[in-house]
Amino acid sequence: MFIMDQKRIKEEKMAQLRNGLTAYAESNELIRLIKKDIQKYELLVHCDETPSGCWFIPLHEKTGNAC
Repeated sequence: MFIMDQKRIKEEKMAQLRNGLTAYAESNELIRLIKKDIQKYELLVHCDETPSGCWFIPLHEKTGNAC
């Protein structure tokens, strides 16, 4: 079984968000880590949580709710 490093995956997702791309995470732990970094770096990101995971959508201007 191949186990992915959560920190490496989080960094890849954060790089996507910083580049203006949408990111998706399934595990609760990965979602928690991404949200923590979003707050740390004060990124404007909309979080669309679903029963199967969470979409992180970068906002280009301050509109609506951020994570």
